[in-house]
Amino acid sequence: MSTSEATTTVGISDEMQPKRPTRLGVALIIGPACWLGPYVGASATLLPARIGELAPDNKVALVATFSAVAMIVATIANILAGALSDITRTKHGKRTPWIVVCSILSGLLLWALSIAPNIPVLLGVWAVYQAVLNAVVAPMVAQLADRVAPRWRGTISSFYGIGMAFGNYGSGIIASRFLGNVGTGIQVLALIAVVGGILSAVIAKEPGNLDEPRARFDLATLKQNFMFPTTNCRDYYLALAGKILMVTGQYVIVGYQLYIFTDYMKLDDSGTTNAISTMSLILMITGILFCAVAGPLVDRFHRLKAPVAVTTIMLGVGAFFPFIEAKPWTMLAYALVAGIGMGAYNAVDNALNVAVLPDPKTAAKDLGIINMANTLGQVFGPMIAAGIISMLGYRAIFPAETIICVIGGLLIMMIKRVK
Repeated sequence: MSTSEATTTVGISDEMQPKRPTRLGVALIIGPACWLGPYVGASATLLPARIGELAPDNKVALVATFSAVAMIVATIANILAGALSDITRTKHGKRTPWIVVCSILSGLLLWALSIAPNIPVLLGVWAVYQAVLNAVVAPMVAQLADRVAPRWRGTISSFYGIGMAFGNYGSGIIASRFLGNVGTGIQVLALIAVVGGILSAVIAKEPGNLDEPRARFDLATLKQNFMFPTTNCRDYYLALAGKILMVTGQYVIVGYQLYIFTDYMKLDDSGTTNAISTMSLILMITGILFCAVAGPLVDRFHRLKAPVAVTTIMLGVGAFFPFIEAKPWTMLAYALVAGIGMGAYNAVDNALNVAVLPDPKTAAKDLGIINMANTLGQVFGPMIAAGIISMLGYRAIFPAETIICVIGGLLIMMIKRVK
């Protein structure tokens, strides 16, 4: 086995990588922007809009139902795809085939979503899309563990975070412009998913790994590659729990942002489009700016835990603004605070996750489990919000986010292995 191939399996030391892997960093801007953007644009804006068209009287409950189905499918798919990626051997490496093939499939499924004629078909396509999407996500983020030395992980993690900011918030700008033509909007997102996924893989230029030992399919292999970690994993599970709570808190609001503007703040279609676009622009600008700043600072000062904890709590602080008054400016104030927090968070979160991995040889599987936090949070958030809205109204969801995010930040601070 050559040195380059070995490091793909067990990671790269600082001595092996004296120069910043900028090319991979560029790929990790494009990649997450083009899987997360279509997903968030659909789930936060265009899917709720389509549900509202097909079943206006049950839209709040149906959004929660779609989230629950997505959670079940995506949780299994994320872990399974990560584990299968870890044991894949091809001349293009173990991550690239998954990223390319499943990016194409995700685009095709989004196109099918755009023409779904009723709620059952819409739900079925959405479920399959979740499975395919997570087979892009788990291998892509595993490249941070495979190909980035510890000295550069804060910086390259910030590249990934910038991509997430483009995807997370740029998607709102795009999707809001298609509220009057939901099908076309989803098809635009489908094209972004296909082109971006392929381009990211081409730029990353992963080396082949055909010479790596092939995994034997026995009980030990199954335990190592498909089961949750059981040793050296206290900090790993604290990071997982903190991330779940952060994403849950975020999606208490994000999952219902369309209805917050239409039903809580009583805006018309034009006002809603402008509000979502402005909010997304604020989130994107602050997210990119603070992500770009935070990553290099983390590498300089060698601190990961406190930045992740503080930025998680910031998300909850921002939620107080729309609680105070049901006016659009309060959601824009929330966007400003949340954008700063999420930008800095995205810069360092993946570096923290890599630092607490129990075993680098199962990086994609274990990172896939942590990435499961995104799925779980995106489900728990809307489910919690739906229950609160039905019992107490929209205003009560905002302090709920604050409580959830504060608890998540405190769990992160309990990590011992990382400064």
